[in-house]
Amino acid sequence: MKQEPRLDVTAPPDLHARLKTRLLLRPRNEVLYARARAEGLTELQARVLAGRLADYEGELAPLTQPSLRYLEHPERLADGRRAAERIATAVTEGEHIGILTDYDVDGITSHVVIRRTLVEVFGVPESRLHSLIGHRIHDGYGISLPLVERTLGLSPRPSLVITADCGSSDEPRIARLKAAGIDVVVSDHHALPIEGPPPSAHAVVNPTRSDCQYPDRTIAGCMVAWLVMSLTRSVLIEWGVLPDATPKLSAWLSYVALGTVADCVSLGASPANRAVVSHGLALINRMEAACWRAMATRLGEDSVPFSAETLAFQMGPRINARSRLDDPYAALHFMLAGDDATAIRHLQTLDEDNQSRKAIEAEMVEEARALALPQLEADLPALVVYLESGHPGVQGIVASRLVQAFGRPALVLTPAAAPNMLTGSGRSIEALHLRDVLQRVHELAPEALPRFGGHRGAAGVGVPMERLKAFRSAFLQAVEEQLGGLELFPHVFTDGTLASGQFQLATLLELEALGPYGREFDAPLFEGEFLVESLRSVGADGTHLSMTLSAGATSLKAIWFRALTPGELPAFGLGDRLRCAYRLSRNRWRGQESLQLMIEHAEPLVAKHRAT
Repeated sequence: MKQEPRLDVTAPPDLHARLKTRLLLRPRNEVLYARARAEGLTELQARVLAGRLADYEGELAPLTQPSLRYLEHPERLADGRRAAERIATAVTEGEHIGILTDYDVDGITSHVVIRRTLVEVFGVPESRLHSLIGHRIHDGYGISLPLVERTLGLSPRPSLVITADCGSSDEPRIARLKAAGIDVVVSDHHALPIEGPPPSAHAVVNPTRSDCQYPDRTIAGCMVAWLVMSLTRSVLIEWGVLPDATPKLSAWLSYVALGTVADCVSLGASPANRAVVSHGLALINRMEAACWRAMATRLGEDSVPFSAETLAFQMGPRINARSRLDDPYAALHFMLAGDDATAIRHLQTLDEDNQSRKAIEAEMVEEARALALPQLEADLPALVVYLESGHPGVQGIVASRLVQAFGRPALVLTPAAAPNMLTGSGRSIEALHLRDVLQRVHELAPEALPRFGGHRGAAGVGVPMERLKAFRSAFLQAVEEQLGGLELFPHVFTDGTLASGQFQLATLLELEALGPYGREFDAPLFEGEFLVESLRSVGADGTHLSMTLSAGATSLKAIWFRALTPGELPAFGLGDRLRCAYRLSRNRWRGQESLQLMIEHAEPLVAKHRAT
């Protein structure tokens, strides 16, 4: 079954036991729980809040009542004023401007924010702008050498390049652009190299800078871009170029909300991220932009209003799928579409790519699981898997699946476009800072890791093929140094149980009032025992389970996505009792709403019989 990793039958029995998923009750911040109750939160809301903010000591209102008034002024960003003045100069003097961003959702939404601001607010003609987005496979991440060559080959050539969601680790390429007379303004949120900001850049706006006074280091790249462009608006007003009544950029927070959710930055103790996602969702649900209307049409009328979950699991994967398998410009055109027909046409391309991505992912996950088995038998603290025929655009997703299944950090490598090089994506567990691990690997074996980047939960690497063994050894050493022998196993944290009387839509509304949910502020997950009243496999390949579960006198509809592999039968049947980890969700059908359970994990307690 899905909840237990599919291991070779020859695997040692103790390995099966070590890899059995455990349901663990979230540790509770008792001081915060008491404060939340005293400030009027319900018991359930206080429980959820106190289970997610272990060390939080600030005011509750910025988290429980997200508002744009909690955003800090962009002047507090190191180099923010210098960046804004350089962009303002380019606007006023008619310079050609390059917009260079990453190819994922954060990068694409950053691109939209910068481009729409320049054109629609600052009045820059489209003919003076150049969109520069790298190809994930052929160009690689950041200000890559192919992107530099493409920029230098433009006619007319831009005299300013604005980056977003990349650039902090690209000093050699920035230096080459500078030597050619092109200023580079970097806006980014990825960790800086130990050498500090790239010195050849005209300005480097990054909240992770040691000299940066901006209080929130967790904001996404699209948020940094939005702050820089907001400050540029202020500068242009100060200079008398724009009137005082020039609209603020709050309308673009719809894109910032999407990029923030999709990039998995913290939605925990971050008033800024919570505010922009909350406000952005309100903007999205006005359905004023063609991209949102096209997605609502694709998902069906019952999908509206969109939630953070819609952005994370419906929009994000479709936009990312394009860059994983091909060039990302269809995603940019979709986000910028001026009419519904254009948006729907580009969305069809994204949908097709997403379906192809799913098929590739399934094959790669199966191979990666098999290659991980010997490492699991050796009880290594991390998994390093090399897929000789794997698609580099799906590495990160496969790494995520390994982390979920086996409860330890994972790095998936495939051949790179450059000869004799491997490219890889890693995903981490809560206890491990992956970017710090890679920095340590670079110190231990610099020749084995010439290029890397990322943040706490996700990172990318470039590894010479002949140095793979040395890289693997240094990586395992660095992980072990940071984890210090911590026991590793697949687990699911829950918020405890619900009483039968709480299985109602009112409880869901109570929980939704604490949203938005996302990374480091996970959606509430509960556990309980249920009787199986009905079950059937659904979906095109029969991998999902639709069930009716009962708790006492209460019967509930439930859905378990990816519960089975194609052709697999459930390990339980009618009349069996299940121990489940589940979320409450809203099932909309023809204008009617009902409560349903979204099963995340289930295991039979007493198997009376098995499906045959």
